[in-house]
Amino acid sequence: MQNTKKLALAVLVQTALISTAFASEQSESKGFVEDAEGSVLFRTGYLTRDKKNGKADTSSAAQTAMVKIESGYTQGTVGFGVGIIGDTSFKLGKNGHTDNQMIPTHPQNNADGTKDAYDYWTRGGGIVKARISNTEVRYGTQVLDLPVLASNTGRMVPEYFTGTLLTSHEIKNLEIVAGKFTKNQMSDQIKTDADVNGNGLDRAIVWGAKYKFDDNLNASYYGLDSKNALERHYVNVNFKQPLANDSSLTYDLSAYHTKFDEAANTYSQTTDNLSDRKNDIWALSTAYNTGAHNIMVAYQQNSGNVGYDYGQNADGFQSIYLPNSYLSDFIGNDEKSAQIQYSLDFGKLGILPGLNWTSAFVYGWDIKATDNAGTMISDDEQEREFFNQVKYTVQSGFAKDASLRLRHSYYRASDDYQKNYIGDTNEWRIWLDIPVKFF
Repeated sequence: MQNTKKLALAVLVQTALISTAFASEQSESKGFVEDAEGSVLFRTGYLTRDKKNGKADTSSAAQTAMVKIESGYTQGTVGFGVGIIGDTSFKLGKNGHTDNQMIPTHPQNNADGTKDAYDYWTRGGGIVKARISNTEVRYGTQVLDLPVLASNTGRMVPEYFTGTLLTSHEIKNLEIVAGKFTKNQMSDQIKTDADVNGNGLDRAIVWGAKYKFDDNLNASYYGLDSKNALERHYVNVNFKQPLANDSSLTYDLSAYHTKFDEAANTYSQTTDNLSDRKNDIWALSTAYNTGAHNIMVAYQQNSGNVGYDYGQNADGFQSIYLPNSYLSDFIGNDEKSAQIQYSLDFGKLGILPGLNWTSAFVYGWDIKATDNAGTMISDDEQEREFFNQVKYTVQSGFAKDASLRLRHSYYRASDDYQKNYIGDTNEWRIWLDIPVKFF
């Protein structure tokens, strides 16, 4: 199976390399120094979860500076460059009730079962990169944005992966990616997977392609083979239908197929056969946009003998590119879910440019719930979430692009679905971001 994948990928890459249909990015390189870019993002973050049913609350606050510096490419047929990415942070207040993947904690428990957060911490790494024509290869510490291997960026600092990623744009409107990653550093993790508290990454191989048929139609496919964990495939088709008066309808279909290895960690399986655990999940959404208003409805459905169960098998804590994903991702075993979402751009109303509001309600049903021993105790559980987010981004002046985001989730689940998932929670996330560009 692996040889077949490698051969297919090699053929795709070679085809792309010999079929250049537009100008070369490397031929337009201005130089190692001339194309260099550097920036820092200062973030003040607060995340709190008010837990119900006797579960302990969590609350964390911190300040960080996320730095990214990259050279351009040297000129010539093959260009070379380097870069660094990293963050340095310190906690705000005591942070005595962490455990929400926000702030790293010391391994020892206190007498009350809590753990002390680190006072300050620094993470990151470097990259080396090379480019020929319109094909780039990067090796080192990276923040990934792939549907099957995505870094968690919903916490204070991002999740880092270490490895190699090839990205090719040799054919117009076609992007091909392939990579191999051997280390994973979670948002609240100081060390990489060499630490026993890591995400268990041994070796993850990714591949995929995205094609733009025209301005309104896009399609993509991505695959992942995470050693001793899972094999996952993702497809997406997105079509935008223009309407009168600059309005539009957008249709989006996404689907995942996952086969778990025997060593994989799952929490919602309804089978004792560890060699035959599979999941299929798909979602269809339709969004109507007119002026300042956007309304979306979505339906999402699971099938198989285990839930989607992402995030515990070295596949990235954000690898869920489906519409019904907020605090809960509505990925329970056999779960169906429906959503209605409304977004408002106040700037298009002429009120306050840069202010946006999103509100959504998602309801999930028909969930198969299991107890701690893995025995199914119900096939009719429910969950629901009411989500609200307000974000303001400064449009001009000395603070241009600074933003304040307030996010709230009200989440509730039926009794038997409390045991091995989120549990009833009221959550707040508050982010103040101030970007500064060096050069």
